[in-house]
Amino acid sequence: MRAIAIDRFGGPEVLDAREVAMPAVDAGQLRVRVAFAGVNYIDVYMRNGAYARSHTYETPLPMVLGMEGAGTVDAIGMDVQGFTIGERVAWCIVRGSYATYAAVPAWRCVPVPDDMALDVACALMLQGSTAHYLTHSAWRVRAGDVCVVHAGAGGVGQLLIQLAKLRGATVIATVGTPAKAVIARACGADHVILYRERDFRDDVMRITNGRGADVVYDSVGRDTIHASIRSLRTRGMCVMFGASSGQVEAIAPLELAEAGSVYFTRPHLADYMQDATQIRARAQDLFGAVKGGNLRVAIDRVFALADAAEAHRVLEGRASHGKLLLAT
Repeated sequence: MRAIAIDRFGGPEVLDAREVAMPAVDAGQLRVRVAFAGVNYIDVYMRNGAYARSHTYETPLPMVLGMEGAGTVDAIGMDVQGFTIGERVAWCIVRGSYATYAAVPAWRCVPVPDDMALDVACALMLQGSTAHYLTHSAWRVRAGDVCVVHAGAGGVGQLLIQLAKLRGATVIATVGTPAKAVIARACGADHVILYRERDFRDDVMRITNGRGADVVYDSVGRDTIHASIRSLRTRGMCVMFGASSGQVEAIAPLELAEAGSVYFTRPHLADYMQDATQIRARAQDLFGAVKGGNLRVAIDRVFALADAAEAHRVLEGRASHGKLLLAT
């Protein structure tokens, strides 16, 4: 079968389209004919070696990339119940979806409703679940909260804005260009800041009358993290869940105290998707919101599997206006 694999860490050029053996179906697994694979920053971190020492997201070389997918069940392993051949499923946090077939633990798979397109289901699994746990678990957004969402026009950012608004928050989005500001506003952002043109902290403080935000969702990292921490209200929380501008090496504990005894966390999605109950509950919430017309999924571009390197360049160049997918 065709797959996108790497033999060494590096830039998009290390992605190699090759023929590999069809995955075996072990007990507890489904083999899925992949229709779509999601392109996410977690794939970039695995490709470039940022997660080389991660115990949560292991990166053994050589490896097939891709942590999110959707397709149809091709084979069922022993001890698996509740799935049928030909059934449509979606999953995330399993490496190997940049391929025509993937072997996936059955407990990580969710059935895709008949009236939902597979590309939408794929787009909701990793980025949707990320936006869900950020607004429902890492910081449980309540009516009246002020949330800052960095990269508001990105795949996660657009979903974050919408989910925070559904929970009654005031959302301040930051974006890099005027075109992205239009997207963030269309998702429901109450205020949009062009963070490359000005100090977004000043605007956050002005908008909140000097109080600061209850929570800042920061996926940008090195370029924004210190101003994010200083944009919080007393005892607010900064949730850093990505690093599109580069990894943050350290946060001084005293910096958190001086910002108002604020909290800082750097979570992994995997820790909020620990069993089938959690995974299905998040998926059901997200699928239901889409079917009810309360959540819009923006699929920016769909690349051929062989063009995975170009998809990574678009993502890392911050040139995407929504979800990027690979069609296998």
